[in-house]
Amino acid sequence: MGLYDKYILPKVIDWTCQQRPNMKQREKVVPLAYGNVLEIGIGSGLNLPFYDQEKVKSLIGVDPAEEIWRENEVDAHSLPFEFHFIKAYAEHTPIDNHSIDSAVVTYSLCSIPNLAATFEELKRVMKPNGTLIFCEHGKAPDKAVEKWQNLINPVWKRLGGGCNLNRDIPEIIKANGFKINHLDTMYIPGWKPACFNYWGSATVN
Repeated sequence: MGLYDKYILPKVIDWTCQQRPNMKQREKVVPLAYGNVLEIGIGSGLNLPFYDQEKVKSLIGVDPAEEIWRENEVDAHSLPFEFHFIKAYAEHTPIDNHSIDSAVVTYSLCSIPNLAATFEELKRVMKPNGTLIFCEHGKAPDKAVEKWQNLINPVWKRLGGGCNLNRDIPEIIKANGFKINHLDTMYIPGWKPACFNYWGSATVN
């Protein structure tokens, strides 16, 4: 891991993810989580203030980049529910089978390299009636914007820690064994190729 990846990139990612439009999106979906919760790609804990303490029993936050987690500004010990941070990849988590009521993923599916393995892991740890709650940026519906996404993506991915501009989030979720129960989409304020958002919920098919 080079100096850029270890010291600069985590701060750039964290700064980008905490911009107001992204935080407004988190505020829409994170309160839907309930029971024993798994958050994939917890980063620096930007979602932590939005969990509903009346609905959440426990939260496990998983992220392979401990450097980003160290940017956390929320005192995890003061949270009104049980909390554990685990340094791990989404594809392999040390979590018991069928122990998770709801899983949360925000702005992480764009950069996970092995999506098929990640969704298999989610199906392993989630209860049969569990809910996947998501908010992601991805493929734009406008051909002109999509063209720019495809053109820029190779460089963007290399500089952005594996982030992809053009992933078709709903199709990825459905192709990996989940049924989308609710889906909203819109451009949030910002640079269009990076700002078309998908958010909603899904259950295992």
